[in-house]
Amino acid sequence: MPRRLLVLAWVGLCAVSGAHAQEEGSTVDACLKAWGKHPFGRNPGYRTMSTSVKVFGIGRASSDTEVTDKPVLIVVNPGVNVMGGSTIELLNPNGWYCLRTTVNVMGGMNLKAHCKAHLANSSGQVLSEGNVDGRTITELGAVEVDRVGCS
Repeated sequence: MPRRLLVLAWVGLCAVSGAHAQEEGSTVDACLKAWGKHPFGRNPGYRTMSTSVKVFGIGRASSDTEVTDKPVLIVVNPGVNVMGGSTIELLNPNGWYCLRTTVNVMGGMNLKAHCKAHLANSSGQVLSEGNVDGRTITELGAVEVDRVGCS
């Protein structure tokens, strides 16, 4: 069993490396297409959130807690979670979050997003609440979206 876990973790980390090789421009294009109507125009500026990596529950989580007055486009780099729990916080109500690939092996990854935030992934899917499909690599785990600040 330990050998299988190492292989799964290696496959996940390799997938993230491949995801970084993917052009951010194509990721942004896929998200903009998924949203259809958005406030950013043809060649929008955006900022990038760092990669979140946790192995056996140890590591750094990512969060965006800045609240902006205007809509802002944010590319969320891949999240990697191996044998543990991880949360990525996307808490800007004016955030338009464009998620790249996530990798989850034997653990749970939770995307905690503000109720008014917009979420889409590089597969061109708009994400709402519940389990996430599309550009995720999950083995014996789940990736979920929880909405907060809805009152």
